[in-house]
Amino acid sequence: MSQVEQFYYDNAIVKKFAYATTLWGVVGMLVGLLAAFQLFLPEANFGIAETTFGRIRPLHTNAVIFAFVGNGIFTGVYYSLQRLLKSRMYSDFLSAFHFWGWQAIIVAAAITLPLGYTSSHEYAELEWPIDIAIALVWVVFGINMFGTILKRREQHLYVAIWFYIATWVTVTVLHLGNNLEVPVDLWKSYPVFSGVQDALVQWWYGHNAVAFFLTTPYLGLMYYFIPKAANRPVYSYRLSIIHFWALIFIYIWAGPHHLLYTSLPDWAQSLGMVFSIMLIAPSWGGMLNGLLTLRGAWDRVRTDPVLKFMVVAVTAYGMSTLEGPILSIKSVNAISHYTDWTVAHVHIGTLGWNGFLTFGMLYWLFPKMFNTKLYSTRLADAHFWIGTMGILFYAIPLYWAGWTQSLMWQEFLPEGILKYSNFLETVTQILPMYALRAVGGSIYLIGVFVMIYNLAKTVKSGQFVANEAAEAPAKTTWTSHKDTYWHRWIERRPVQLLVASLIAVLIGGLVEIFPMVLVDENVPRIESVKPYTPLELQGRDLYIREGCVGCHSQMIRPFRSETERYGEYSKSGEFIYDRPFLWGSKRTGPDLHRVGGKYPDSWHYNHMDDPTSTSPGSIMPPYPWLLTDDLDTTSTVAKINVLRKLGTPYEAGYETIANDDLQYQANQIAKRLKGDGIEQEGLERKEIIAIIAYLQRLGTDIRPKAEILK
Repeated sequence: MSQVEQFYYDNAIVKKFAYATTLWGVVGMLVGLLAAFQLFLPEANFGIAETTFGRIRPLHTNAVIFAFVGNGIFTGVYYSLQRLLKSRMYSDFLSAFHFWGWQAIIVAAAITLPLGYTSSHEYAELEWPIDIAIALVWVVFGINMFGTILKRREQHLYVAIWFYIATWVTVTVLHLGNNLEVPVDLWKSYPVFSGVQDALVQWWYGHNAVAFFLTTPYLGLMYYFIPKAANRPVYSYRLSIIHFWALIFIYIWAGPHHLLYTSLPDWAQSLGMVFSIMLIAPSWGGMLNGLLTLRGAWDRVRTDPVLKFMVVAVTAYGMSTLEGPILSIKSVNAISHYTDWTVAHVHIGTLGWNGFLTFGMLYWLFPKMFNTKLYSTRLADAHFWIGTMGILFYAIPLYWAGWTQSLMWQEFLPEGILKYSNFLETVTQILPMYALRAVGGSIYLIGVFVMIYNLAKTVKSGQFVANEAAEAPAKTTWTSHKDTYWHRWIERRPVQLLVASLIAVLIGGLVEIFPMVLVDENVPRIESVKPYTPLELQGRDLYIREGCVGCHSQMIRPFRSETERYGEYSKSGEFIYDRPFLWGSKRTGPDLHRVGGKYPDSWHYNHMDDPTSTSPGSIMPPYPWLLTDDLDTTSTVAKINVLRKLGTPYEAGYETIANDDLQYQANQIAKRLKGDGIEQEGLERKEIIAIIAYLQRLGTDIRPKAEILK
């Protein structure tokens, strides 16, 4: 007779993460809504530096990805893992440490990003002390998860757990690889890689942060919660095997599709495109496996809001994973890149896939944990339709805006000149779409408030079960028998599954990154490209602080429309001293790679003071603090020293005179400004001088001097 053990599932940690998910979801969406309004009402930043679009955009993305979705992942993992393994979490202390550590990281991000402390890497903007904290908390989560797996009472590892394991090991590799940086001080660092290398490593991370933080853990949740909610088994076990291994192997190769037609070598671009297209097969295999699990339960879908949310979530996953590979085709990417089409694509995934699956999971979980019924099915239904309408009002205008941008940017007159040579003409054309996007975001957020009310009433009507009683046969009762299926051998061996997953995801990364890092010929040098002067370096860091890369690219692609508008296309050798790279992902404003010498210093001064004075109709906010705040030069010596260690050829001992050179160049710019009628006390000491120095340097290293305005 089998020995049966009694134990208790820990619902308290699940409840904490569920509450955090709803809280940070509201915060992240409110910040996103503020950013959306600023795109057509720049005064919505209230004239405060910390609330400008450039500073709050990374706050929004980090909040919705790592706070809202992150806590959603942990909610589902902590609930499902215990039940799939028939075991309480390995350590209540580690569970609590994970929860409070993760929330502390979120709070640190919410403080530092608006203050301008950023590494400027997409989805990895947090500075090095917080990166270390993330690594520590993530390792604690891994120890707790694997400790639970090793002490499990269920021999077989269900498919959801495969995705949890692959998520943990891959995010670990990505976080460590992309955050190799050397600190300058407590809140400033420079990445080890520069220019093209930095771009490749960043998008190896950036794409796979989407893949292995926003996708694979949610696929694990899909494989658990859809069968539970529908009370039906997964449609195909064999399909789940193919889905898992094909997805984690192929996904890691696809990062370079974010860099098509840039200065990245063509072989890397083509490799990323090919594997991106291949992703359609495993992605749609998973989508179909989720939807077909509901076979025979479609009548319930019409009446059960939980299943409604989950069906639309999986459908949105399918749409996003079809559109993503299509956008990776070079001819399509030439149209979509730097436009709002990409923003629409991303939000189909986040609002539909991540958002709706999270909502469905919460609606299913709360009645279980509080031993009651959902307070109102009608309110949940209302939330579903409100949220769906919000997605449509959000995405459709952005698709329209993206196509409008691309068509206007590339249109020529019969005479062979650009029809819309003034970039602002394309901006003013899409302002109504931006307004509709904000309406869509508002509608979506209203639905979230409806959910919170519904869940709060559910909590009030029930009794929370902190420790849920359970029983299962002891681990000692496992029997050894011949595997009935070839895949069983690894499903019962978590360590081997971890190692196999690690190997699968490492192959693509190593093949793409190592040639770029180890072979110098892949990044040819240009003799005329020199390191930034101390003043230009300080100006570049101010540019990064203000988040200017969120609206301006610095990468001119080899298209006639771009070279006619901006100048000579960008070369990889021009970026060898750029730490971090600043190629950008979106053009709300024009590309700036060749802006150096295009306008006099006074134009930049006035543009920062009041953008509409130089560009009528501009939606760029003013930056008056740059004109009044003194430039902090105390960090110059440390910055020069760190960059020299990383290979920037500053002469030995140069740091001792760097600030003298900085002040000399600042005096020259201030003199020219005064010559143009700008009278300001202590002008040579202000931050605006450094910004002007940096902007006037951009793209001038390889341009004939006759082209540069003096």
